[in-house]
Amino acid sequence: MIPLALLWITWCALHSVLITRTVTLWVERRGGWLAGGYRLGYIVFSCLSLVPVLVCQYSLPQQTLFLWQGWGRIPQGLLLGYALLMFLGGKKVYDMDWFLGLSQWRSFRSRVPVQAKPIRFHGVLRLVRHPWYSGGLAFLWALNPLTDVSLTARIILSLYLVIGAWLEERKLVAALGDLYRDYQRAVPMLIPWKGMVDFHPDRAGSLRP
Repeated sequence: MIPLALLWITWCALHSVLITRTVTLWVERRGGWLAGGYRLGYIVFSCLSLVPVLVCQYSLPQQTLFLWQGWGRIPQGLLLGYALLMFLGGKKVYDMDWFLGLSQWRSFRSRVPVQAKPIRFHGVLRLVRHPWYSGGLAFLWALNPLTDVSLTARIILSLYLVIGAWLEERKLVAALGDLYRDYQRAVPMLIPWKGMVDFHPDRAGSLRP
């Protein structure tokens, strides 16, 4: 179990470090193909490096600790439904071409400056500041079955999502200042306990890649 935990921690740490403000600013200063292809390469690397971790996890013998069954299917369905709403809601408000690195690569190929990441405050972002992190947490704990092996992964990934949201907050505050602080005060980070909040910033924001 310890080797698996170390694998997950290493993957989470690499995934976070490679997208820190320090690294992305260094990439931006280098410019050229590195700035144009970095985000796309980061997505590809993250997906490929996840494969050996999953292979290791599912090759281990596992003992079931908990199953969503019977009446438990109701909260499981609610968690999965919530996760789906968060994922689809995030897809609507996020610039998917920017997220996947496609717009940055096109900018490089067209020899124009790499676009800044757009910051938006509408749609599902009026419920929570980080819908994909929020949906990811719900999805993790709605999966069947919960085993002694998957419990380790779920705890580490849950911490990773919470810490990742916090690190993203620091980056956004550094880039947007009071605009984002106002947004933090208005909209919850992960749990939509305030419902749909009316947040109307008086200026648009953008975050350098």
